[in-house]
Order: sequence, then C-alpha cells, then structure tokens
Amino acid sequence: MSAEVVIEQFVDTNIFVYAYDLTAGIKRSQAKKCIKALWEDQTGCLSVQVLQELFVNITRKISNPLDSSTAKQIIADLSQRRVHIPDAEDLLLAIDLSDKYQLSFWDAMIVESAISLGCKRLISEDFSHGMKFGEIQVINPFENGN
Repeated sequence: MSAEVVIEQFVDTNIFVYAYDLTAGIKRSQAKKCIKALWEDQTGCLSVQVLQELFVNITRKISNPLDSSTAKQIIADLSQRRVHIPDAEDLLLAIDLSDKYQLSFWDAMIVESAISLGCKRLISEDFSHGMKFGEIQVINPFENGN
C-alpha cells in the first residue's frame, strides 16, 4: 500500500481578496474555486500576515468593502486552517530571502511562511508563474491551464 504524498500549498493574500471582492469578475470565481479545492483536500495554508492584509483589503480597499464584523468572521474562519505565526527568527530569515531574491520584505515574509509550513507551492498572482524559491514553486491560478 503506498502513502499518498500531500503537497502543502500556501495561499497569498491576493487570492483571498479576489474571492471576497464582488467586482473581481472572472478572477473572483477562479479564486473561490481555487480556495475551495485547497480547503477540501486540506492542503491550503496561510499566515498571520495574510490574515492581517486580508482584513485591511476587504474592509478598506475593495470597491464594495465588507463591514468589520463580516470581515472578522472571515478571518476567524480562516484562522481555523493551518496558519504560520512568524517569530523573530522568521523575520531574520525573511531578510535573507529579501536579499537573495531581491524581494520586498513583505513578499519575503510570505515566502518564509510558506517555507516554515513546508509548502511546495505558493498560490499567488504577485510573483511570476513558475518562479521558484528553493523547493517552492509559484502557481498563479489565473494563468491559462491552471
């Protein structure tokens, strides 16, 4: 009997924002489908940073912002998933990643969280599709064929 290999997948903030933005059109349906699949197979992961960014974006930056209590419930629901809570060592490692890959600090923190959770995929629109950070490969769910 062979054991099924589980590939953990880190979901970046932008994917969640599209899922909750009523004006995002086709990207909204694609983001919702992507998140649903990751939650069903229990491979989706995120970080406290993603939760923080999501709250700000869906209550202040999308065209039809959500009220605080609705957004808080979304954050509470997502908090039940596998969430990376960075510590000081993670910050130092993110600085190294920022230097190595010429990333903004915040993008490097996303990559560091994915690494810390043992993810092999980073689901994001903010990096080039197919880009690799060590063993982590970026998957843009809005690229053709995904």
